[in-house]
Amino acid sequence: MSDEQGIVDGHGPDAAYPPGPELRRLADAVRRVTDQVVRTHASPALLSEAAAAVEQAAALLAPVSPEWAPSVRAHPLSDLDPHVYFPFSPIVGWYSPLAPPLECTVSETGGITAHATLGAAYEGPPGCVHGGIIAGLFDELLGIANITAGVGAMTGTLTIKYRSPTPLYTELTFAGHTEQIDGRKVFTRGTMHAGERLCAVAEGIFIVVDPARFFDHTAEHGAAASRVQEET
Repeated sequence: MSDEQGIVDGHGPDAAYPPGPELRRLADAVRRVTDQVVRTHASPALLSEAAAAVEQAAALLAPVSPEWAPSVRAHPLSDLDPHVYFPFSPIVGWYSPLAPPLECTVSETGGITAHATLGAAYEGPPGCVHGGIIAGLFDELLGIANITAGVGAMTGTLTIKYRSPTPLYTELTFAGHTEQIDGRKVFTRGTMHAGERLCAVAEGIFIVVDPARFFDHTAEHGAAASRVQEET
């Protein structure tokens, strides 16, 4: 995937091996293992066997996995699939095993919708999704809603109102849209439901940043710059 396609994540496979179904399969497998690790009743012997298998996978990838990766490539484009904006995002990235199993789409009426069923790896209170996970999902999803409105911006303030416990193992529905733009400030709102029950509401104020300043900051403070400083 080239810069012209709007990919903003600079890490992951290089141009010779763009992200594809094989990488997504691997990410999904790691998600599955993560979920199993936090709820397994395996014996010590079986745990040791599983650990050896995971260690073998890590050893296979080590020779072709650089120690660092650049932080940002290019601006996202508003006509791309939300998951293509941030393919390695820890929140919505299909190719990041850290990301919850979430499907996000651009709404025909504007804004975005998303669906996710979260398991034990994302538990906070017993039987419920961790509030910090909910906040992270809203942060990313409202940001994507802004991108679809043509006003990509950085989070200034994010307020979450938790209306009722958010259950695990239940399909959750998110919706987000940009409400108002006032100069550099972008006001965005989102909701999350479990069935018909409202679980949380999010209100964000995002700040439009001059792209030149953003990339200058990345060049100075991003992973690539840090690596260069280490080597000099």
